[in-house]
Amino acid sequence: MASYLWRKYADYLYTKWEKTFLWDMVAPYRRPKSFTPLVTIYIAAFYTGVVGAAITEQLYKEKYWEEHPGRVVPLMPPKFYWGPWRIMRGDVPTPPPSQ
Repeated sequence: MASYLWRKYADYLYTKWEKTFLWDMVAPYRRPKSFTPLVTIYIAAFYTGVVGAAITEQLYKEKYWEEHPGRVVPLMPPKFYWGPWRIMRGDVPTPPPSQ
Protein backbone atom coordinates (compact mmCIF):
# COMPACT_ATOMS: atom_id res chain seq x y z
CA MET A 1 0.00 0.00 0.00
CA ALA A 2 2.83 2.39 0.87
CA SER A 3 4.57 1.84 -2.48
CA TYR A 4 1.28 2.54 -4.26
CA LEU A 5 0.90 5.85 -2.43
CA TRP A 6 4.52 6.82 -3.16
CA ARG A 7 4.01 6.04 -6.85
CA LYS A 8 0.81 8.12 -6.97
CA TYR A 9 2.59 10.98 -5.21
CA ALA A 10 5.51 10.80 -7.65
CA ASP A 11 3.12 10.79 -10.60
CA TYR A 12 1.34 13.81 -9.14
CA LEU A 13 4.59 15.73 -8.72
CA TYR A 14 5.79 14.83 -12.22
CA THR A 15 2.55 15.82 -13.92
CA LYS A 16 2.45 18.99 -11.81
CA TRP A 17 5.96 19.91 -13.02
CA GLU A 18 4.99 18.99 -16.57
CA LYS A 19 1.93 21.25 -16.47
CA THR A 20 3.94 24.11 -14.99
CA PHE A 21 6.61 23.76 -17.65
CA LEU A 22 4.03 23.71 -20.43
CA TRP A 23 2.10 26.75 -19.16
CA ASP A 24 5.32 28.71 -18.54
CA MET A 25 6.10 28.32 -22.23
CA VAL A 26 2.59 29.33 -23.33
CA ALA A 27 2.13 32.27 -20.90
CA PRO A 28 3.95 34.96 -22.94
CA TYR A 29 1.65 34.32 -25.91
CA ARG A 30 -1.64 34.53 -24.00
CA ARG A 31 -3.97 37.49 -24.33
CA PRO A 32 -3.68 39.95 -21.46
CA LYS A 33 -6.43 39.90 -18.84
CA SER A 34 -9.34 42.18 -19.59
CA PHE A 35 -10.06 45.32 -17.58
CA THR A 36 -13.76 45.09 -18.41
CA PRO A 37 -14.86 43.52 -15.08
CA LEU A 38 -12.90 46.10 -13.09
CA VAL A 39 -14.27 49.03 -15.11
CA THR A 40 -17.79 47.63 -14.78
CA ILE A 41 -17.45 47.41 -11.00
CA TYR A 42 -16.10 50.99 -10.80
CA ILE A 43 -18.95 52.34 -12.96
CA ALA A 44 -21.55 50.46 -10.90
CA ALA A 45 -20.02 51.77 -7.66
CA PHE A 46 -20.01 55.35 -8.97
CA TYR A 47 -23.65 55.29 -10.03
CA THR A 48 -24.64 53.56 -6.79
CA GLY A 49 -23.08 56.50 -4.95
CA VAL A 50 -24.86 59.02 -7.16
CA VAL A 51 -28.25 57.38 -6.62
CA GLY A 52 -27.56 57.05 -2.89
CA ALA A 53 -26.69 60.76 -2.63
CA ALA A 54 -29.85 61.74 -4.53
CA ILE A 55 -32.03 59.58 -2.26
CA THR A 56 -30.35 60.99 0.86
CA GLU A 57 -30.91 64.56 -0.28
CA GLN A 58 -34.55 63.88 -1.15
CA LEU A 59 -35.18 62.33 2.27
CA TYR A 60 -33.49 65.36 3.88
CA LYS A 61 -35.80 67.71 1.95
CA GLU A 62 -38.95 65.73 2.80
CA LYS A 63 -38.05 65.67 6.49
CA TYR A 64 -37.41 69.42 6.46
CA TRP A 65 -40.73 70.09 4.68
CA GLU A 66 -42.61 68.03 7.28
CA GLU A 67 -41.10 70.11 10.09
CA HIS A 68 -41.24 73.48 8.24
CA PRO A 69 -44.06 73.42 5.66
CA GLY A 70 -43.90 76.03 2.94
CA ARG A 71 -40.35 77.15 3.66
CA VAL A 72 -37.31 76.96 1.38
CA VAL A 73 -35.04 74.03 2.19
CA PRO A 74 -31.51 75.11 3.16
CA LEU A 75 -28.49 73.46 1.61
CA MET A 76 -27.76 70.04 3.02
CA PRO A 77 -24.47 70.03 4.93
CA PRO A 78 -21.77 67.69 3.60
CA LYS A 79 -22.03 64.16 4.95
CA PHE A 80 -18.35 63.28 5.45
CA TYR A 81 -16.78 66.72 5.91
CA TRP A 82 -16.38 67.95 9.46
CA GLY A 83 -14.47 71.15 8.69
CA PRO A 84 -15.89 74.66 8.72
CA TRP A 85 -19.09 74.93 6.68
CA ARG A 86 -20.34 78.48 6.28
CA ILE A 87 -23.59 79.42 4.59
CA MET A 88 -24.79 83.00 4.08
CA ARG A 89 -28.54 83.44 3.35
CA GLY A 90 -28.80 79.91 1.97
CA ASP A 91 -25.89 80.27 -0.48
CA VAL A 92 -22.28 79.20 -0.19
CA PRO A 93 -20.14 82.36 -0.17
CA THR A 94 -18.00 82.93 -3.25
CA PRO A 95 -14.26 83.26 -2.70
CA PRO A 96 -12.77 86.73 -3.20
CA PRO A 97 -11.29 87.38 -6.66
CA SER A 98 -7.63 86.47 -6.93
CA GLN A 99 -5.10 89.13 -7.89
